[in-house]
Amino acid sequence: MSDAPRETRTIEIEKYDAPAGGWGSMKSLVEISAREKIGPEALKELTRQNKPDGFACVSCAWGKPAHPHVAEFCENGAKATAWELTSYRVTPAFFQQHTVSELITWKDFDLEQAGRLTHPLKYDGATDKYVACSWDEAFAGIGAKLKTYDPTKVIFYASGRASLETSYMYGLMARMYGSQNLPDSSNMCHETTSVGLKSAIGSPVGTIHLDDYEKCDAIFYFGQNPGVNSPRFLHPLRDCAKRGVEIVVFNPLKERGLEKFQDPQNPLEMVSGKSTPIASQYHQVKTGGDVAAIMGMCKYLIEADDTAQRIDGLPVLDHEFLNAHTNGFDAFAEVARKTEWSAIEHESGLSRTDIEAAAKVYAKSKAVIAVYGMGLTQHVGGIDNVHMLVNLMLLRGNIGKPGAGMGPVRGHSNVQGQRTVGITEKPELAPLDILAEQYGFEPPRDLGWDTVAACEAVLEGTAQAFVGLGGNFVRAIPDHGAMEPKWRGLDLTVHIATKLNRSHLLPGKTCYLLPCLGRIETDMQATGPQSVSIEDSFSRIYGSKGKATPAAETLLSEPAILAGIAKATLAPNPKLDWDAWVGDYAKVRDAIEVTYPDLFARFNDRMFTAGGFWKGVPAAHREWKTESGKAEINIPQALNATGFDEAEGRFRLMTLRSNDQFNTTVYGYHDRFRGVKGTRDIVFMNRKDMARMGLADGDDVDLVGDAGDNADRRVNKQRVVEYSIPEGCIGAYYPECNILMPVAHHARESHVPAAKSVPVRIERTR
Repeated sequence: MSDAPRETRTIEIEKYDAPAGGWGSMKSLVEISAREKIGPEALKELTRQNKPDGFACVSCAWGKPAHPHVAEFCENGAKATAWELTSYRVTPAFFQQHTVSELITWKDFDLEQAGRLTHPLKYDGATDKYVACSWDEAFAGIGAKLKTYDPTKVIFYASGRASLETSYMYGLMARMYGSQNLPDSSNMCHETTSVGLKSAIGSPVGTIHLDDYEKCDAIFYFGQNPGVNSPRFLHPLRDCAKRGVEIVVFNPLKERGLEKFQDPQNPLEMVSGKSTPIASQYHQVKTGGDVAAIMGMCKYLIEADDTAQRIDGLPVLDHEFLNAHTNGFDAFAEVARKTEWSAIEHESGLSRTDIEAAAKVYAKSKAVIAVYGMGLTQHVGGIDNVHMLVNLMLLRGNIGKPGAGMGPVRGHSNVQGQRTVGITEKPELAPLDILAEQYGFEPPRDLGWDTVAACEAVLEGTAQAFVGLGGNFVRAIPDHGAMEPKWRGLDLTVHIATKLNRSHLLPGKTCYLLPCLGRIETDMQATGPQSVSIEDSFSRIYGSKGKATPAAETLLSEPAILAGIAKATLAPNPKLDWDAWVGDYAKVRDAIEVTYPDLFARFNDRMFTAGGFWKGVPAAHREWKTESGKAEINIPQALNATGFDEAEGRFRLMTLRSNDQFNTTVYGYHDRFRGVKGTRDIVFMNRKDMARMGLADGDDVDLVGDAGDNADRRVNKQRVVEYSIPEGCIGAYYPECNILMPVAHHARESHVPAAKSVPVRIERTR
């Protein structure tokens, strides 16, 4: 049974002046190592993390360099490793002491802190408890149920942590079953990138390499917080800043990782207390105001170029590139010229002077990288955000040359790779004809359910079953208040997981909880220890070898669990031997190579290439896979990406991660960089907004959804914290505040939940 301590918290709110990294990071690692009671083996594993012959971090998707640092892990990556290699265990005895009704009252932190799951479990409705079952019983029970459903009404969700091998098997199993409902965590975060970049430049992913940060002379940075979401990124940012690269930041909140960084691996900085300033300009744009800010820069550049042409001066724009490689410039330029500065300033929250200062940096730079994260993608107008950033880059030919290009920063460690090997609800993105010939079956050809469509199907009662490959789906999605009761109406829910989370405590009429090996652990199969592979944000493929002792002898690997479900559900297929694949993952990679010959040639031979092998991105060498054969310059639908109008008393809520968090996993209650300790019940507010409402720092307020659909959505008793954030905007923690967001509040075209601009009102707590 788990003896992990439940949370005990003392709330402290105080300003944090230290840099990202440094002693604060070191102290945090010591604290979590002690709390998880990790042993020498876990500490040894940290030396293998993100190394060419080691394991790929289970946290973010930042690149793995060919020549790594001595410690090639960050604070959050080390937390993820300690979290997975914790000494705590959740055995069947744990569930004998706790009902599901009790456990659902626990905090997210406490549920996962309980430890690693050790045995396959089935929910017993009579006792409201999970009880142990055998693997054979679980597979037979799941298979028997799945055979009774309409496959088009079964959801197969994939979290971004699963390997390429597992993801390929999962997508294939779902399609052989007859389902194209393959939502994944990309649907919740970067699907806007996939849709926006695909339509603009013909490639749905970033165009840069990791070493382009050594060649650029400017970085334009939008809506991404490296200190929390991808701390290893701080090292190349620091190196860029030290060699004089201008780093121009647009972000609603002042984030410490974009202000200053102290390298924990630099003894001189650690001893002296010195740090490196990161941003050369920091513009606190309104959440949802990025379209306007970028339009302002484009307007300045276009009009400056107009002036240069009139006086025979040096051009500001790259006309040779625009003429040869783009479509739509003239129409966009005319819109930019006609857009009034008053509208740009109002929608962005920035002054013309500040926007022009940023544009002047761009105008003089020869190689620019555009970095962005969910601060651009999670808006109703998220596609406009991505298109506008592409427009800016195209004006001076900053895509498809050394040191320049689009640099979206992905979250989960293999979220991009899953899409590469077929986890998609869109039939045109999967090689269905090849799969049909390769395995002798007819895959579904209709559009499946993405995350939003899956939620809608659950709300409507049309979904029959849910299978989850990792993740915490119900906690990550919007509108918890409406979704959670409906979730229990599903006939079958199956969760493949390492730790307990809230989604597991909303069982369908039949529910199985299947514990799996973690990526860091030894995966011993018939042919010996196995390796897996992942794809990073730079479209590079890496091998990963787990060597840690498994948390329990009763655990199965993800491929073994999928094979068990597939064999119990599907008819035998003479072209596919599931057991052979489980016995030797190299055979899965051989199959991936057959399905995707252009991307995975010599897959097994190249998977442990130092620095990974590149799958190739056509736009990176100016090959535009668009209908016109050129990069498209797009006109935005509006200067405001929020998707709702301003109104008296209405605020724009952006949901945030803390420093002690990765996605829905909460490692602790210390948001160090924002000075918050001991609580997540916080709302960050501008002091002028507080004064207008008669609020003081420390007051309690309720956040109330203001979507206009008459639904009652609220989060009670949030403590007001005065913070540097634009007027009319507030910040609060994800996933707790997802309850304020309707399922229908999502990005156009991509359907990504618009969590960075949610309409809310503020009421005093009574």
